[in-house]
Amino acid sequence: MATKKGTPTIRLRRLAGQLRRLRDGTGLRREDVEERTGINATTLYRIETARNRPQYRTLAALMKLYGVPSDEQERLKALYKQSAGEGWMQPWHEDLPEGYTAYINFEKEAYGLRHYSGLFVPGLLQTEDYARAVIRGVLHDETDDQVEDFVRTRMERQAVLTKKKPLKLWAVIEEASLHRQVGGADVMRSQLRHLLDAAKAPNITIQVIPFSSGAHPGMPGQFVVMDFPDPLDTDLIYVDSQAGEIFLESDADIKRFRAAFDHLVAVAKSPDDSAALIAGIAAGPEKGRFGRL
Repeated sequence: MATKKGTPTIRLRRLAGQLRRLRDGTGLRREDVEERTGINATTLYRIETARNRPQYRTLAALMKLYGVPSDEQERLKALYKQSAGEGWMQPWHEDLPEGYTAYINFEKEAYGLRHYSGLFVPGLLQTEDYARAVIRGVLHDETDDQVEDFVRTRMERQAVLTKKKPLKLWAVIEEASLHRQVGGADVMRSQLRHLLDAAKAPNITIQVIPFSSGAHPGMPGQFVVMDFPDPLDTDLIYVDSQAGEIFLESDADIKRFRAAFDHLVAVAKSPDDSAALIAGIAAGPEKGRFGRL
C-alpha cells in the first residue's frame, strides 16, 4: 500500500531540506523563485516543508535556477525517486491517523530517540497487555478490532529495538506512570518486569523522575527528540497531545526540546537507581503492591 497522501517519509523530508538549503544558498526568496520560474510561492513552501512531493518538472526547474552541478543533480533525482516509495504500512494500518503513520516512518529510520513520558510507559517499552489496556482506555470510542489494530502496530514498532542496527532509546519516565494500575496488578507486574529486562539492553537507557524532583520542564507533556544517521537530516521533535500529533523542526524548537530533555535527565535518577526504584514499586512498600518480581 502506498504512503498516505500528505504523510511524509524520511526521504521526502530529506529532499525538502536539500531544496530549502539550495534556495537559501542563492539568497532567493520564495517570491523571487515564483517570479523567475512560475512556481507558486505557497507551493514551494509546501515542497520545502515536505507537505507536498514536487512534480519532476518542478524539481528540474528548481535545480536549473539554483545552478545545481550535474553530479548533485543525479543525487537529487535519485532521492526524488526514493521519496515516492512505500512507507511503513501494512493492510491493517490504513485507518491509523496520518500523523501517527508519519511518526512510525520516522521512527523506523531514526538512529536514536530521546523520549520523555509523564503518564504512560513509552510505547516501545510496553508489553502487549499493557498496550491493550492503555489503548482501550484512551481510545474509548474505538471498536475492539480497531483497538487490536493499534496494539498490533505498537508491537510491530518494537522491532526497531532488536534489528541489526538497533535504535538507541533513551527513555525518561515519571514515577507516576509506574504506580498507575493500567490493566490491573498482574499486567503492571509484567510491565515492570519488562522494563527491568529492557534496561539491560546496551541500546536502551531508562531513567525515572521521582515524585521528590518537584516541578520540571517535562510537566507540560510528553515529547520525543528523534536523531537520524544522515547528517543532512536534522533532528525532529514529535509532540503527541489531545490536539493531535505535532512535528517541529526549526532550530529554535530543536534547541529548546534538547535542553528540556537534558534537564530531565539531570533531575531523574541514574539508570541503576531507576531500576532499583522500579523493582521497589513492584514489591512494596505496600507489601506487594503488584506482587513480587
